[in-house]
Amino acid sequence: MPLTMDRAKPAVPFGGTYRLIDFVLSNLVNSDMRQIAVLTQYKSHSLDRHISITWRMSTMLGNYVTPVPAQQRLGPRWYQGSADAIYQSMNLIRDEDPDYVVVFGADNIYRMDVSQMLDQHIQSGKACTVAGIRVPRSEASAFGIIDADTDSNIREFLEKPADPPGLPDSPDESFASMGNYIFTRAALVEALEADAADATARHDMGGDIIPRFVAPGQAQVHDFTANTVPGATEKDRDYWRDVGTIDAYHEAHMDLVSVVPNFSLYNEHWPIWTYQPQRPGAKFVLRGNAEDSIVSSGCIISGGDVDASVLSPNVRVDKWANIQHAVLMDNVRIGRNAVVHNAILDKNVVVEDGCEIGVDPEADKARGFTVSAGGITVVGKGTRVTRN
Repeated sequence: MPLTMDRAKPAVPFGGTYRLIDFVLSNLVNSDMRQIAVLTQYKSHSLDRHISITWRMSTMLGNYVTPVPAQQRLGPRWYQGSADAIYQSMNLIRDEDPDYVVVFGADNIYRMDVSQMLDQHIQSGKACTVAGIRVPRSEASAFGIIDADTDSNIREFLEKPADPPGLPDSPDESFASMGNYIFTRAALVEALEADAADATARHDMGGDIIPRFVAPGQAQVHDFTANTVPGATEKDRDYWRDVGTIDAYHEAHMDLVSVVPNFSLYNEHWPIWTYQPQRPGAKFVLRGNAEDSIVSSGCIISGGDVDASVLSPNVRVDKWANIQHAVLMDNVRIGRNAVVHNAILDKNVVVEDGCEIGVDPEADKARGFTVSAGGITVVGKGTRVTRN
């Protein structure tokens, strides 16, 4: 919040021209997995529209990406959790009749060849494979943690443990769950039916379904560091970012803009696909300047200075304005002499001449803006910022 005030989190814009969901969909499509259902519930119109307009593949080959809203197929109730969402959408599995089901979250930033994870799953004969990323053990208490042996078998699945287990080959690291799973179809259906019948369950994939496979030894981990995609650099090949907070979302944008970025959007061998708006190229006039920044199509930098920032399409920055470490979404207008530092401005925000955002966090709070724990100011969609 407030970026999710009017939209589901996977529909939140990212990186200038993308939505968060474009990253997982691109990974699946680039991995030749092209029968994809997106289960939606919370304020999904923006997400549904983006999928319908953007993700249109050849139906002649049986390919599709389709949004599936909560339909109350099993009675007058909405999804009770991620596992229940799949259980209530079991008709999708029956209709396609697959051997394997891939279940991925829709709001993380990374590149991954999912076919490599599927190959490991098939070769192992296990019923469940969980993608795990190595994180420092000192930071692992913030994640769902996978305790695995030397053969990648999962011994235990721990939710934010106080004393996370180290890895057999790296005691100072732990496996954090990425929220990405592959199941053998029959085993998944059986687990979902058992979960639905359990009145004490939270109906959560990580908290309830995965432990059902761990106990009988039917779950394994896929080491994300062993997954390779074409065109990856040494710096970004193991990059994965959960953007579940304002600070993480802002930091992920800052990871894009350095000379050698922590995560590069410019890998032509494993592209991130989206709909690119039909606008003219970015224009710089009256000595307008942008350094270490992403400036999208349709933007005009008219005498202002932009540094270490990401500008979405159709942004205007007027004379003597100063933008630093900021994320400006579509159609933002920055007036003369305005200052925007360490901030996120949602779509259609107007900052009038001489206004300051992100300079004084306490002043921003007093004006009703959200300020994160890390000091990032967020201005909600359509706000007009005026001088006091």
